[in-house]
Amino acid sequence: MLNWFRALLPREDRFFALFEQHSLTLQQGADALAKLLEGGDDVPRWCAEIVKHENEADAIAHAVMLAVRRTFITPFDRGDIKDLIQSMDDAIDQMHQTAKAITLYEQRVFDPPMREMAAITVECARLTIEAVPLLRRIGEHAGAINSYAERITKLEGRSDELHDEGLRDLFRRHRGGDAMAFIVGTEIYKHLERVVDRFEDVANEMNGIVIEHV
Repeated sequence: MLNWFRALLPREDRFFALFEQHSLTLQQGADALAKLLEGGDDVPRWCAEIVKHENEADAIAHAVMLAVRRTFITPFDRGDIKDLIQSMDDAIDQMHQTAKAITLYEQRVFDPPMREMAAITVECARLTIEAVPLLRRIGEHAGAINSYAERITKLEGRSDELHDEGLRDLFRRHRGGDAMAFIVGTEIYKHLERVVDRFEDVANEMNGIVIEHV
């Protein structure tokens, strides 16, 4: 009876528009991160771009949380809405943390595995921006959403491999030499791995929503 009654009530669909807006900031932040890791004199510029997009994402996440409190009928469970937007926001927050570490250590040159991890971040963001609109009709697109989530998970596995390869290379190059270069490189690899981990969290949240609503 309750489900029948809820079906007659108007739904608050602006959540989907907010999710899609936030996914755009993820794409923009990831693109800036990839440019950042090309190195050179433009590093500060791209760090500032990431901060700008992270601030935009925060505002969107705040709007989602406010809408959850004020909306009687939501498109799916309130907890799922909060968890999804939080996982998305965590992804761009981690991009910001990466940029902060690079700024702190005044880095201008980056290893090839770091740049490949940034490319993986761009691909994860692209998959997210394609998957999120499908949540508007979960029943019709359940298979596609799960497929996107699986692809992000595979990319996260490749990111883990690059992280380990990068650390091994750092150790070999700086063993008995520049300890600070090893420490700084390790820190950057750690942040880059966490960025992709957060995208896997987004994928898991979308998978969870599919499981609960199909």
